[in-house]
Amino acid sequence: MKADIGLIGLAVMGENLVLNMESRGYTVAVFNRTTEKVSAFVNGRGKGKKLIPAYSPGEFIASLSRPRKVMLMVKAGKPVDDFIELLIPLLDKGDIIIEGGNSHFPDTIRRTAYVESKGLLYIGTGVSGGEEGALLGPSLMPGGSVEAWPHVKDIFHSIAARASDGAPCVTWIGDNGAGHFVKMAHNGIEYGDMQLICEAYHLMLSSGAFTYDEMADIFDGWNKGELDSFLIQITGEILRFRDTDGQPLVTRILDSAGQKGTGKWTVISALDHGVPLSLIGESVFARFISAMKKERVKASPLFNNPAGVTIRDKKQFVDDIRRALYASKIVSYAQGFNLLRNAAAEYKWNLNYGEIAMIWRGGCIIRSAFLNKIYEAFSREPGLPNLITDEYFTGILRENSDSWRRVVAHAVATGIPVPAMSSALAWFDSYRSEWLPANLLQAQRDYFGAHTYQRTDKPEGEFFHTNWTGRGGDTASSTYNA
Repeated sequence: MKADIGLIGLAVMGENLVLNMESRGYTVAVFNRTTEKVSAFVNGRGKGKKLIPAYSPGEFIASLSRPRKVMLMVKAGKPVDDFIELLIPLLDKGDIIIEGGNSHFPDTIRRTAYVESKGLLYIGTGVSGGEEGALLGPSLMPGGSVEAWPHVKDIFHSIAARASDGAPCVTWIGDNGAGHFVKMAHNGIEYGDMQLICEAYHLMLSSGAFTYDEMADIFDGWNKGELDSFLIQITGEILRFRDTDGQPLVTRILDSAGQKGTGKWTVISALDHGVPLSLIGESVFARFISAMKKERVKASPLFNNPAGVTIRDKKQFVDDIRRALYASKIVSYAQGFNLLRNAAAEYKWNLNYGEIAMIWRGGCIIRSAFLNKIYEAFSREPGLPNLITDEYFTGILRENSDSWRRVVAHAVATGIPVPAMSSALAWFDSYRSEWLPANLLQAQRDYFGAHTYQRTDKPEGEFFHTNWTGRGGDTASSTYNA
């Protein structure tokens, strides 16, 4: 008997993906560099299942049906490259290497070209949903060698999560690093969603007007409406969870956030592509400043808190926060999809933005009803320049902008940091502004560096330099955008 697919790397995600594949009727070969893990797995969680254990790379490859399909679930970076080098001599033309870790997309671009040069095929796939998603159905974002897709499509469709309409949460994303880029953008949006929810929680908590059970009920209520999502759902569950002494467990958790780097990659990529990804950027920076716990503790007594604002209408306050959260969420996704659009143009990827929204509806961390609205927007206008110009999102932002401004103003007046909500509002106000003060900025650049400027009374594309001081010459710097 030959295995339909093989998987290397029996850590949490690898084990659960194997069990997922096996539960869908596939025979899976398994290998791990530390071979004791192979024995422990097949005699433990995998006992009695259609698994083929292998204790050497050669034995592993020999157990696979052709074309051989090898999925790597190992630590991103050098371990992936090491396994690729190990596998290439053992594989034949047309065999497929699939990498399902959180690899940086430039690595996937490089690896796709390298593996294809050896006569093999390569897929770099985003896998979202964590441990539970891997076991029960993740959202999958494969990209790479398009010739490989027909050979793995049925397996991917079988193991993927199902949206509420039964559609599998997987689609072919595009060439080389497209799948891992979309997964990176997903993770950046995830940072934004989480920070926005934390700011809503902070606003309610700092008001002193709500118990933890009341806040849990509020999030539960929001999860029944337009904010219906996995992250809103678990927030209510977290706020209601009690420690052994009956106190809310969340109050015992240190306010110092961790991260694995994918949010940072998203922001760096936005800078590289010239995309104003301000909300996600602030969400990454919020984690950085939270980790400065000792410095924050020392700084806290040095400054007085603002006098604060009394909450006179709790119901109105909660509704304003809900509206501000939803409006900010729209901005986060608008920024994220702008990044996808710019990357697609640069890397020549033919991304289907509606389909990307659809495969995020199940399995992944940002799954929500909201994604249906994004799909509908791109269905109405596939070339939509920005989500907020779609009729639905335009209407929501008009309806919610007053509440959004009240919430940000309240936060400023009471000294509550809301970097994601406030940066989202600033981006919105900038994007909807016909005029911005960049004319002065261009004058400043020309004054000190002869960087030139364009004039409103001349054709676009003509550049001018002024001798502002009378001491400079007429020589201008060349024009370019970094």
